[in-house]
Amino acid sequence: MDNKIIEAVELTVSFRSKKGSVHKAVSDISLSLAPGERLAVVGGSGSGKTTLLRALVGLVKPEKGRVALFGKDLSLLGADELAKARQKCGYVQQDPYGAIPPGLSALDAVCEPAVIAGLDISKEKIRQRAEALLAELGLRGERILRSRAVSLSGGQRQRVQIARALMLSPKILLCDEPTSMQDASTRGEVVEVLEKYAASGTAMIFVTHDLLLAGNAAERIMVMKEGSLCEEGPSEKVLNAPDDPYTVKLINSIPSFDKLVK
Repeated sequence: MDNKIIEAVELTVSFRSKKGSVHKAVSDISLSLAPGERLAVVGGSGSGKTTLLRALVGLVKPEKGRVALFGKDLSLLGADELAKARQKCGYVQQDPYGAIPPGLSALDAVCEPAVIAGLDISKEKIRQRAEALLAELGLRGERILRSRAVSLSGGQRQRVQIARALMLSPKILLCDEPTSMQDASTRGEVVEVLEKYAASGTAMIFVTHDLLLAGNAAERIMVMKEGSLCEEGPSEKVLNAPDDPYTVKLINSIPSFDKLVK
């Protein structure tokens, strides 16, 4: 029985510039995840990580290849079916400033996905779940809960966005740089929460330039450069015995890397 949550086969995404030239942002990438599996996609700026993530949730149309969510090819789904599939996906955007409606409080922003989905549960239970998620991520107290997004720091907005993505208990969570605006203490809190949900069966894809996060939060690592796959394998193998020179270069760019990774 095929229990893949998500599968991409030879995915290619290209963009055309205003001058007419074609840029291949993602080139022939294949991947798959089963429930509870955690994959980190790493690489430098412009490597295609964010485009890949957007293509996996149907926000970018591939030039070639296919993406299947829960066994269904995204290109064959109608608008209603696609919306239902996306409800089972949590998506954390790279830019937390544009991801949360500015007029909503932190609490209301986390409640909103449940309201939109029309869940058959009381407003009180929705509020309780939202408060619990925010508390897990270190956001507690009426002042924070009632604060509008525009008054929150980047790190706080990032954690609100993660709580929002977890609100509907997704089958898969796709995170674009989920800890980029966190300090050392809150970064640890975020990773612990993500690990907890992975242990309960939520599949996860982390897009990050942070090899420390990749090594500590994911079982597998995929290294991308200029849209192509350089290397893929178990995290320990990729970080401790990399095969590709680009992976070695990324690792060597981090001071005392061997002392910091599990």
